[in-house]
Amino acid sequence: MSRIAARFEQLKQQGRTALIPFVTAGDPSPETTVALMHAMVAAGVDIIELGVPFSDPIADGPVIQRATERALAKGVRLIDVLAMVRAFRECDAQTPVVLMGYLNPIEIMGYAAFSQQAQAAGVDGVLIVDLPPEEGHELVSLMKAQGVDLVYLLAPTSTEARIALIGELASGFVYYVSIKGVTGAAHLDTDDVARHVATIKSIIPLPVGVGFGISDAETAARVAQVADAVIVGSALVSRIEALVETPERIPETIADFLATLRTAIDTPST
Repeated sequence: MSRIAARFEQLKQQGRTALIPFVTAGDPSPETTVALMHAMVAAGVDIIELGVPFSDPIADGPVIQRATERALAKGVRLIDVLAMVRAFRECDAQTPVVLMGYLNPIEIMGYAAFSQQAQAAGVDGVLIVDLPPEEGHELVSLMKAQGVDLVYLLAPTSTEARIALIGELASGFVYYVSIKGVTGAAHLDTDDVARHVATIKSIIPLPVGVGFGISDAETAARVAQVADAVIVGSALVSRIEALVETPERIPETIADFLATLRTAIDTPST
């Protein structure tokens, strides 16, 4: 059983919903990331989603695009992100880490080399935004051979046939994009989310994480009632952006915000 599967099984037995934060590796500097990862774990997160900087992040809104630009300006590459995970693993062998990014850096490294190096670094899952399931079989096979989960995105527009196709390839969990748009969009209809999550669960026997549009404790708590995981990205990255001149404050600030989300998610609704 992978670390991701084990974590979701543990949470299921506890009757709890996972909290998954997204941050961009190397933002605002490579030196910040590992300390931030440890601070997030201390705040109660269950899985860490680490963005791999890429020059053309087509699924991301302006907040995460600027984070990627800051990391790239510091020279952060895929190999550096793997080194960050390896450093994190020196003190944390339990918390699952998922890399989220785009296919081009992996293509450059090579599928086999990436699969091997990701596993060796301690990566538990990979979400590649621009790799459709029809074209993913080679990488899926290589990742599965290394015991690394391949996480897929689903959207409000995904048909039942599409959901079933992704269910044949995905492992670990699936990521439901709760809005039609890029990261950081504002409005989230949790009733609509509940309907789509129910449809996904009727087809795919994997945990369903929900992300995009979750920016505060109230929304996180509402999503937690219908999803297996609450995924928060832009709300964190915007707070990091506000502290680029004082990076020493970032781990504590992000941890404090995540702690409020953790409390909200764990508090039973009345």
